[in-house]
Amino acid sequence: MKIEQIYTGCLAQGAYYIVSNGEAAIIDPLRETRPYLERLQKDNITLKYIFETHFHADFVSGHLDLNKKTEAPIVYGPTANPEFEAIIAEDGQVFEIGNIKLKVLHTPGHTMESSCFLLIDKNEKETALFSGDTLFLGDVGRPDLAQKATDMTQEELAGLLYDSLYHKILSLDDDITVYPAHGAGSACGKNMQKETADSLGNQKKTNYALNQKNKESFIRAVTDGLLPPPAYFGMNVAMNKKGYSSFDEVLSNGLQALSPEEFEAAAEHSGALILDVRSNGDFAKGFIPQSVNIGLDGDFAPWVGALIVNVQQPILLVTDEGDEEETVTRLSRVGFDHVLGFLKGGFEAWKNSGKETDSVDRISAQQFKEKIKNKEVKVIDVRKESEYNAQHLNRADNRPLAYLNEWIRTIDPAEHFYLYCAGGYRSMMAASILQARGYRNFTEIEGGFSAIVRTDVPVSN
Repeated sequence: MKIEQIYTGCLAQGAYYIVSNGEAAIIDPLRETRPYLERLQKDNITLKYIFETHFHADFVSGHLDLNKKTEAPIVYGPTANPEFEAIIAEDGQVFEIGNIKLKVLHTPGHTMESSCFLLIDKNEKETALFSGDTLFLGDVGRPDLAQKATDMTQEELAGLLYDSLYHKILSLDDDITVYPAHGAGSACGKNMQKETADSLGNQKKTNYALNQKNKESFIRAVTDGLLPPPAYFGMNVAMNKKGYSSFDEVLSNGLQALSPEEFEAAAEHSGALILDVRSNGDFAKGFIPQSVNIGLDGDFAPWVGALIVNVQQPILLVTDEGDEEETVTRLSRVGFDHVLGFLKGGFEAWKNSGKETDSVDRISAQQFKEKIKNKEVKVIDVRKESEYNAQHLNRADNRPLAYLNEWIRTIDPAEHFYLYCAGGYRSMMAASILQARGYRNFTEIEGGFSAIVRTDVPVSN
């Protein structure tokens, strides 16, 4: 028997490849199927089942493409109602893969169809729990995502989650290994640990949600401090439930190389968003006017979903040469399938063609220190509230990047302000969107707060 966790850091997501005696199962695959098909071919085995723990909100799963390419059936837990052929398992139903078994444990609460899969080895010992978004390491799945689909409150869903965890999961043996669908950085929880696997016994000791004295305290604990879910979550659920275009088709469309002239014409006629995925430093020096910068070198896909919002938005790409396929792939993982092509030769080709360019007013932290000396200035900190509360520039207002589409309307275009984040990645995203929407009376601080604290500009204690 082999269990391989295939972890994707950009999404903080874990898929699982399980092999036993010539057969395999895959749990919660990502959109692109090549990594799984290559493993199956290398191991010379048959994919018997594709298991989905629930209808995912934060990414588009690869279940449909994988089903088409392998003919392995897709398995959901009870109450799932996909608009394609699938096995809807009963609670407690057992599926055999080689010499092992996967037992379905229906665990509603995060969503109504949410289920965990309990692995039973060839000696009939329960050894691993693939817990989906029901149980994370250090946390549990947020209970507010399924409210519209169920007409239930988040408190009612949290109560169901309590019953699932306390009646079905906590009774399992301590030495069982827990393999969750997500880790730290995912928006599907609020308190996840950086580890990606742990013993159930340790989670019983360390996970706050598993140590509540009663259902009422559990409901209060898991609903407290929940931030609004990213807007694209609902659209990803719909794609996972209803179906989507094949990844191969999405990739082929997105990899259309366009000359500067073709790129410009496509932007004018399609209403496409120009998405520049280069580093914030390169972007600051020069870019195509109206471009939005979301760097490929950070938490790219979640930020695309948070800031662009509409997965149907047509997109034209500006990348470093060689990053085109990776960019289209990452976009597809969160449902942004309408990439029309990329700028052949990148920004240099655009600049060399003599077309108009733009830049961001960026200064160093030391320059910032000199400019604000003995002056009253406006400063915006776009980090998370928790980062801001830990330490911030004394004169800064906190406007988290995740809520830019809300707070941008409160900006006075006549009032100059300075903009920073932790290191420049998020503040350049904010700067690009501000300029694309006509706000230009600001200055972004290179290196962000980490550079500012190395000067003697006053910060909170």
